[in-house]
Amino acid sequence: MTTPNQLEPLDQAIVRELSADGRCSFTDLAERVGLSVSAVHQRVRRLEQRGVIRGYTARLDTDSIGLPLTALISLTPIDPAAPDDYPQRLAHISAIESCYSVAGDESYVLLVRVASPAGLEDLLRQVREAAKVSTRTTVVLSTPYEGRPPAL
Repeated sequence: MTTPNQLEPLDQAIVRELSADGRCSFTDLAERVGLSVSAVHQRVRRLEQRGVIRGYTARLDTDSIGLPLTALISLTPIDPAAPDDYPQRLAHISAIESCYSVAGDESYVLLVRVASPAGLEDLLRQVREAAKVSTRTTVVLSTPYEGRPPAL
């Protein structure tokens, strides 16, 4: 996979613009980075093929879609000799938005979104049963910022 240091300055500019506004038209993008529309289109297509741009998504207001409670769930294996296959065991649980492998006492940290404290309690039961782990949960009180584009 390509790292930002390996990107040409024009590709960095394109990626920076698209990470801030994924719906930007090729015409607007071309104006912002100082290239022709066809050159921008070609560069974006190459960035997609190389896996630098992995897709385009809509950012949702989780309160508006009925998932106002965000929490971080840390997973610790009950049996240290157990296989490290927690992401596969938990992949079917749609409330898990992200799964991070981490250094420290815990093995993984999950970012989850649920409708209520009762929903979180049910999710914790599902996680513990599916992965055979102990959990430590931190409930998010507010989110000053989230999903910021990387500094390029």
